[in-house]
Order: sequence, then C-alpha cells, then structure tokens
Amino acid sequence: MYEMHFAVPMAGAIPNTINTRLDAKNIANILKHSEAKVVFVDYEYMPLAREALRLIPESSKPLLVVIDNIYSPSGIHLGELEYEQLVYNGEPRFVPDEIQDEWDPIALNYTFGTTSAPKGVVYSHRGDCLSTLSMILAWEMGSEPVYLWSLPMFHCNGWTFTWRVAARGGTNVCIRNTTAQEMYANIAQHKVTHMCCAPTVFNILLQAKPNERVPITTPVQILTGGAPPPAALLEKIEPLGFHVVHAYGLTEATVPALVCEWQAQWNQLPPQEQAKIKARQGISILTLADVDVKELQTMQSVPRDGKTMGEIVLRGSSIMKGYFKNEQANAEAFRNGWFVTGDLGVIHPDGYLEIKDRSKDVIISGGENISSVELEEVLYSHPSVLEVAVVAMPHPRWGESPCAFVTLKKDSTGVNEADILTHFRNNVAGFMMPKKVHFMEELPKTTTKILKSQLRDLAKTKSQLRDLAKTLSRL
Repeated sequence: MYEMHFAVPMAGAIPNTINTRLDAKNIANILKHSEAKVVFVDYEYMPLAREALRLIPESSKPLLVVIDNIYSPSGIHLGELEYEQLVYNGEPRFVPDEIQDEWDPIALNYTFGTTSAPKGVVYSHRGDCLSTLSMILAWEMGSEPVYLWSLPMFHCNGWTFTWRVAARGGTNVCIRNTTAQEMYANIAQHKVTHMCCAPTVFNILLQAKPNERVPITTPVQILTGGAPPPAALLEKIEPLGFHVVHAYGLTEATVPALVCEWQAQWNQLPPQEQAKIKARQGISILTLADVDVKELQTMQSVPRDGKTMGEIVLRGSSIMKGYFKNEQANAEAFRNGWFVTGDLGVIHPDGYLEIKDRSKDVIISGGENISSVELEEVLYSHPSVLEVAVVAMPHPRWGESPCAFVTLKKDSTGVNEADILTHFRNNVAGFMMPKKVHFMEELPKTTTKILKSQLRDLAKTKSQLRDLAKTLSRL
C-alpha cells in the first residue's frame, strides 16, 4: 500500500485505500461508487474481497490483483494478476507525466460520517502537498526519521504521513497487527523515532505484559488524534518513553488541521496541568488559511473565554475538494466559505481550541448541555477504568440523561456500578450524573474511534427494556 501511494498517482490514477474492517457490502458499495478499475488485495483479505466482488455486476467489476507476499502459501496464486509479477513486468524507463493542475485529485478516501452511507472525500495534489509540509514543520520531523505504522494507511492515507516520511528521507516500519508485542519489539529493533495513533492504542501499550515491554532509551514522538486523549492517559503514557503531541483533524480536512503546539513556559507546570493542556486540540497548521469557533446561526465568533461553545469551522487549500458525486453533502458541509466540522469546541484566551463534543454527541438533559467528553475525562481518572464512552439515553423527565459504558482493567476486581457513580458524584455537578453504567468486555470501535452510534442504540434498547420491566412489574 505504501508503494502504491506513489506509483498510482504517478500512473495518472487515483488511489482509494479501503478500510479492512468494513464488511463485504460496504466494500462493494465503495468499489461501485468510486468506479474502481483495479483492486489490489492482500492475500489475508481474499475471502472478504471475493465476497464483495460477487456483489458487483460483471460489467463493472474491477481487475483483481493479489499481493501474494512471503506469508502466503507457497506457489498459490489467488487472483487474476499477482502484484510482484506485475511490478517485475513493468517498464523501468517509464517517465511519469507532470501534474498539469495542482488542484487535480490525488486521492479518494471514504468516510462514514454521521450517516450509514459512506461519502467519498477527494484530496487535491495542492492540499496534500501543503498538509505534508505543514506537519513536517509542526512536528519538527528531522531528516531520516524512523516511522512505525501503528496507524492504518486507509485512514486519510495514514494522515498523509505516507508522503511526509518520504519527504524527510525516512524509514517505514510496517507491522501486520497493532499489538503491544509488535510495537515494542519494532521500536527497540529499528530505533523508532515517530509514530501516530489514536488514544485507544495508548491502552494497548499500557496494558502490555511484562515480557512484551522493552525499555525505551530514546523518546518516541507520538502524534495522536481521532478522539480527544484523556489527560489521565497522557499522564500514564509519557513516563514509558513516549512524547505525545495532540493533533486534530478529520478526513475532509486532509488531517491534521490543528496541533497543540507546546510552549516552553508550560514545562514549569505540574504534570497533571501539562496533561490537560496537551489534551487541547491547539492552533491551526501553518498552511491552513483559518480556523474559528462560531455560532452557526449567526456565523459570529464565540468569545475567547474557554467556556462559550460553538462549532469548529475551517477553511484553506488543504480542505477537501468536495464529496465525490454528492452535491447535496457538499452544500451541507460548507457555509459562507467555511467547512463545518460538526465538532463543538471553545477557544481559550491564548487562542488554543479545545473540543467539547461532537454536535451529535452532546447530551441535552432538561435543557442543559452536557459534554460527553468531559464526563469521559472524569471517568478515565478512575484507577480501574481502561476505556469509557458516555452517550445519551432516553429519560422520561429530562428527555436525555448520560449513560456510561465502561471497560475495566484486567486486574480490577469488585468494581461495580455504585463505585463508578460515586466517582462521578465526587467530580461532577448533580445534573451531569449518569443515570446508568454498563460494563462491557470491549467497546465497539474502529481503529481510531469508539463507535458511539452503536452505544446510543444499545442505551436506547436497554432503557426501553427497563421501562417494559417496570410496567410488567405493576401488572
């Protein structure tokens, strides 16, 4: 996939990296909507690919190329063409055409957004070039970095680090599975300097068994994003040898768009205060034209008081060209030249932004807005909590109330709902208190985010079942 981030655009085509966690139906829909001509498939995903291709009419099926790497059964070829053979038969003297227009598309990435139907986000050569240069500066990537691919390349082309690592003459360390053992082993073996990941990967690193860990002698730079990292997690991960920088972005913004640029004066603060600042989304990358937090009805900027919430909006060349074949979605995504992110945030007096919630994740209880992110931050400080997500649950009096879904650490014993609620009671106002806590073995998630939509459905179902039980008990 890394090779094809260069070869495909050089051939005058557009790469579309597909999430390997999708089901066959969604993959088939993406292949049909994108009008894909060729599909490259690693041997491990052949059953999934074949199932998806069966759902595509014969007349529009893409050519199948299988990547039969060293792990596949010897001598078995599963597709119409085999990748290494295809490369071997290439023309070594081929000269790529020069890009005639910097606004031409360079990549297509599908995002599911807030609806079930995926939307194809089109990136331009100009946007990706600017985004690449800005993050090299913002993250202070020196020459010859050693980059560990703990972030999938199917997420916004690996947050466009596919091109950034090449621009600095770096080394790519690719792993097949994002496990603690693989990450620690490769960090030690290859002297990794940089990696990107969602906060969920912090827990994988923190929960590593003693035999899986290795001492980290030189700090590994981590760029994290995808969800706000709880300050409690940041406090735990950095002593292991990781230096965390928080960035914010979304597929439509050729991520990242904001970075929490660190200021030397903050080094004098206590570790807990430093972690809180690092959890902010920060300021815009240098090549983004502008970022603001606005009240959408009036498009007026909110006060820089760190309290007044509004919607985060962006504009600049690194924003997507638009959604592929979806004019309605394009009309809804832009307002007065601004891209509307759907994220609610505040601006602090120093100009740093902080996300308070996704607009669809805010819990409105009795007319009061409750930030699910704020409640999650509180719960992550509980010593027995591994992962948490707070969503809205129907309430007969208040309309909605918070419902917490919790995964406990493996060594936790005797922790129950009462313990969690007591922890909340000691840290939040009464109206923000969750009305229910559900314990789960694992929270549903993608590689970068917890799937709150599934948890909202589950909370609604559990609420309805509880109401039914109360009704039946009165009969």
